[in-house]
Order: sequence, then C-alpha cells, then structure tokens
Amino acid sequence: MPAYRYICTECGEETKVWATLAEKEQGLKVTCPRCGSQKMAQLFGKVMVMRRGRGSSCGPQAGPGCCGR
Repeated sequence: MPAYRYICTECGEETKVWATLAEKEQGLKVTCPRCGSQKMAQLFGKVMVMRRGRGSSCGPQAGPGCCGR
C-alpha cells in the first residue's frame, strides 16, 4: 500500500497517508490532523530516472557516486 504525503494549506502541518490505489483514484479525502481542515495539497518527492546507453548524464558539478565516479 503506497504512502502519500500531504501538507495543510491552512496551518502547514505535513502528514503521511497510507491508502490503496483504488482509494486514491476514487478521490481520497485527507483531513489535517492538527486543525481539521480538508485543504490539503499533495507533496511529491524526488524521482530517479535510470537509463542505459553510452555517455554520461552527469554534469560538471557531479558528486561522488554519480555515473560510477
């Protein structure tokens, strides 16, 4: 079951909600645990994209671990 992160646009409280994909598709209603508002915005995290092929997608400022460095 995936976890979804939300932030309340009224008080700024962040919360994590566990819900099935079916619940999410049916219009999951999230309520702020601090103030009770339903004015919640979903937060999205970083996404990592992996690709195959030649060449490097690392820029000149790449840190340790990037592209096998």
